[in-house]
Amino acid sequence: MTIKENLLAIKNSLPEPVTLVAVSKTKPVSDLMEAYEAGQRIFGENKIQEMTDKWEQLPKDIQWHMIGHVQSNKVKYMASYVTLVHGVDSLKLLQEINKQAKKHDRVIDCLLQIYIAEEESKFGLDANELNELLQSETFKELQHIRVIGLMGMATFTDSEAQIKKEFQNLKAIFDSTKGITAANFDLSVLSMGMSGDYKIAIACGSTMVRIGSSIFGTR
Repeated sequence: MTIKENLLAIKNSLPEPVTLVAVSKTKPVSDLMEAYEAGQRIFGENKIQEMTDKWEQLPKDIQWHMIGHVQSNKVKYMASYVTLVHGVDSLKLLQEINKQAKKHDRVIDCLLQIYIAEEESKFGLDANELNELLQSETFKELQHIRVIGLMGMATFTDSEAQIKKEFQNLKAIFDSTKGITAANFDLSVLSMGMSGDYKIAIACGSTMVRIGSSIFGTR
């Protein structure tokens, strides 16, 4: 199947409120244009330099999502154009995004990454660290970022029961965090689910899925 056929098949299978992020990392600009011409406008990259190169070449109505682990010293390269930063896992990183967004007179939307997997390799905050961050005065003073949701990645396993349990855990944290009020905090996005597990994620309440190989083919 072509990229267009893959994309449309997935879009047609997604419930109405679920946003599709097409994960285009390592894929050539021509592949992204094929998806663009099929109507896709949200693309996810995991390396800031590669995303910036593509942003320079591609139509300007594309929304660019940074889905990889973000190094503070690279934030400045995407601050002028990035739409959403998925994997924010520290107050320090939020402060840097805020600082760089201010230079461009922007407010950058962010998702806080929550650690739900049983793998050491995953990044993220636990529920206590999340609450600590959101209650801190330092966070509330950041005027150039807006936390609009949470994201998390399940363990890479064949056990659907385990994946489901981890996604349900994230949904519970999401629900319990909704009551927090701050000017820069508006919880509406729960980003969980990738090519292998997005159907489980949607059943558990995901509102945003990140799908790459099922659209563009394996890397």
